[in-house]
Amino acid sequence: MYLCTNRISLKKPFLFLLAAGTLLWSSCSLPSDVFEKDVVIPGHQWATSFKPHVDFTIAGADTADRYNIYLVLRHSDAYLYNNIWIRGTVQAPGDSVPKSQRYDLTLATNDKGWLGSGMDDIYEHRVLIQPDTKFTKPGTYSFTLEQIMRDDPLQHVFNVGVRVEKAK
Repeated sequence: MYLCTNRISLKKPFLFLLAAGTLLWSSCSLPSDVFEKDVVIPGHQWATSFKPHVDFTIAGADTADRYNIYLVLRHSDAYLYNNIWIRGTVQAPGDSVPKSQRYDLTLATNDKGWLGSGMDDIYEHRVLIQPDTKFTKPGTYSFTLEQIMRDDPLQHVFNVGVRVEKAK
């Protein structure tokens, strides 16, 4: 009899943990109208020769929508600069010539310190680089990111990536 009551009483905590885990997992997943992919920088040293590549696909029905494109960057508190220069190159489906643009992203100010969100000594920045963008062709778009700072390799950079979300 004692074993039966123990088995029954263990079901409630197990079901509670299962429900809480499911809720937590679903709250951490991205909404369906958001794409985000980050690439790990080897050894936290971003060499100019390392050019992370991110692909995402736009369906035919989604060409009518507008999107905000963000650059996502994670670095440590030991990163030496208030900014980072990045060249972003986009290859659209069917285009033979990719389009490049340079971005000077402000990561910190002398008054406020790091502008991104932080936990311990790691900071993440989501910087809007292309607001209200329209992808005119369905298919796979390829983003290539490269750091164009004077330091080679650029120290204390953990990840870099792209976030594309429908504009509201």
